[in-house]
Amino acid sequence: MKDRVVEIVGGALDKLNIEIPSWGFANTGTRFGKFIQPTAATTIEEKFSDAAQVNAMTGASKTLALHVQWDLPHGIKDVHEIERLANKYGIWPGSINPNIFQNQEYKYGSCGNPDSKIRRMAVDHILDCVSIAEALKSRDVSPWFADGSNYPGTQNIRQRIGYFEDCLAEIHRALKPGQRLLIEYKPFEPAFYHTDIADWGMAFLLAKNSGPQAYVLVDTGHHYQAQNIEQIVAWLLHHKMMGGFHFNDRRYADDDLTLGSIDPYQVFRIFHEIRMFEWETKSTADIAYMIDQSHNLKDKIEAMIQTVCTAQELYARAALVDHERLATLQSKCALVDAEETLRGAFWVDVRNAVREWRKSKNLPVDPMQEFRSSGYIERIRAERLHRNAQASASYA
Repeated sequence: MKDRVVEIVGGALDKLNIEIPSWGFANTGTRFGKFIQPTAATTIEEKFSDAAQVNAMTGASKTLALHVQWDLPHGIKDVHEIERLANKYGIWPGSINPNIFQNQEYKYGSCGNPDSKIRRMAVDHILDCVSIAEALKSRDVSPWFADGSNYPGTQNIRQRIGYFEDCLAEIHRALKPGQRLLIEYKPFEPAFYHTDIADWGMAFLLAKNSGPQAYVLVDTGHHYQAQNIEQIVAWLLHHKMMGGFHFNDRRYADDDLTLGSIDPYQVFRIFHEIRMFEWETKSTADIAYMIDQSHNLKDKIEAMIQTVCTAQELYARAALVDHERLATLQSKCALVDAEETLRGAFWVDVRNAVREWRKSKNLPVDPMQEFRSSGYIERIRAERLHRNAQASASYA
């Protein structure tokens, strides 16, 4: 039985890539201000270097998500530098993330803005991102829209739906073969009365309207309390509209806490729905997994290593669910036995099996301890201390 667990876990982990976000290594904070860390990355090269450390420790993070305005401030002109860094550090460009929420012009929205010139500005930026993705051989372009309103009656909600449909259709037409447009949703913040793409149904309809290369992106923090995220996953899988995940955890809303720190069973249940779908359809779900967290207080590289290891363990547990037994019990409505079949896999201690997989891949058996003893933190502290000391803790 032990050998069988090791075999199942190893086979599952071989297929799991957890993309890490460049911005997860930079100084971040709350809406009140940033918390400066002496080892935070201050350049795109430092982000690639930190990402390479995470991949060296875990073997599961070969791609780095890029935020165009932050990581490629000169747009397409910065592509050669990104390619150089990718070759230097062995970390490849992942999803390309537009920034259509930060500029002052987007005060009243981007693709939902009543001003056609602002909508044009937003679409042009995303089209530039499509070109950047093509140049970097990145498949996914992943916009998140902060669009919405804060007060009743201040915006024409139906009209803004039309604006989004038109903008996204134009963006979709610019996609190259093999590229995907991943449409993310969020119920609130920064818009607190209405958000233009507030839930998975809205994202689903906009993606379907855009074209066959558009899919839905699910962020685990972008839901109301107690919402059944795995049910959303099941619906999107059923309709072949599940494009990607932004993984994190939350206690209240979009807290951006580290994955599994609050509710690991929820992450397990999400992974289970995906694995069950794959078993039933005898296929592999083409889902882009990515971390999207704000490590305000934890050391950023350690938090990323911790998150990837947590994802590996929870994915390994989901792989141990006896799908055939569970399907039979479900068909018989054997409620207790069916639930215990699921829970039984969740409670399996897979850490030894994960260690065996790491050994087989010549990876550190204990990634966190290996990283701490590598001397990397001490080196970058000396290199980055001055730059971070000069960084402003204010968003002003």
